[in-house]
This record gives sequence, C-alpha cells and structure tokens, in this order.
Amino acid sequence: MGKVSINVNGRAFAIGCEDGQEQAVAALGEQFSKHVTELAGQVGQIGDLRLFLMAALVLGDKLRESEKASEAAKTRIAALEADGAEDQRAGEKTIKAAAKALNQAAKRVETLAKQLGTEANR
Repeated sequence: MGKVSINVNGRAFAIGCEDGQEQAVAALGEQFSKHVTELAGQVGQIGDLRLFLMAALVLGDKLRESEKASEAAKTRIAALEADGAEDQRAGEKTIKAAAKALNQAAKRVETLAKQLGTEANR
C-alpha cells in the first residue's frame, strides 16, 4: 500500500492509497490544499475542521456543476447524433433518387442512340 504526505493549512497528513496512485492522490491533496488556503484568506483561520468542511462543500459544488454541464453536453451530443442520423438518411434518399434519375437518363440516351443508329442505316 502506498503512502502520501499531504500538507493542508500548515499541517501534514499521511494518506494511504493503492500502489501506483501516489501521484494522483498527491495532486488531489494539492488541489484541496489550494482551496483551503483560498478560503482561509477569505474567512480567516476559523479552524481546520471548518475550513476543510467549507473546502469540501466548494469542491462538491464544483463537482455538481460539472455533472450538470456533462449531462447537458451528453443531451446535446445525443441531439446532434440524432440530427446527423436524420441528415444521413435524407442524404441516402437523395443519392438513391439521383442514381435512379441517372439510370433513367442513361436508358433514354441508349434508346436515342439506337433510334439514331436505325435511322442512319436507312
């Protein structure tokens, strides 16, 4: 089991983690410490417990907002994918109609060519 030392508000905390996760845990600790330091600058030294709770609430709020933004993005992506599928179906219909018209035109040209060939042989 890995161990990371995290400094928050001037205090060191030893945190256990899975092997290989030390850097990730240290980065999270630095992020948390940054929030605690910012809050301490705004509200003063009101005690570690209160500062930690306030920082946790701020991070929780950011997480909630990120989740909302993520859901909105997923909804928008789904709508764009649906629009794209509809556009693709419309495009396929257009291609089929164009191919059909081209085949009909080719048949007319062949018929005209045969008629011209027959008239030229008279």
